[in-house]
Amino acid sequence: MRRHYLVTYDIADAKRLRRVFKTMKGFGVHLQFSVFQCDLPDIDLVQMRAALTEIIHQEEDQVLIIDLGPTESHPIKRIESLGLKAEWEERRSRVV
Repeated sequence: MRRHYLVTYDIADAKRLRRVFKTMKGFGVHLQFSVFQCDLPDIDLVQMRAALTEIIHQEEDQVLIIDLGPTESHPIKRIESLGLKAEWEERRSRVV
């Protein structure tokens, strides 16, 4: 089952920040500076956590993974944007 996640991060080092950003681009849609919307099955969530854990420093950095619920019953359109219009990218299948 796929679930929606909002991932936000605060990284103390510029090099690690770039690595986290590049890693997150492989898992979700970039919404704001340090915020991504991800639509992931369980295995991708585990892979994302593992990849981020390898990059960040536990004592200096923070990554928040907010579970927004299953994709089937809660369309991502429930996220409201004020000001500039948020553009939601439809999730496409990827072949590995």
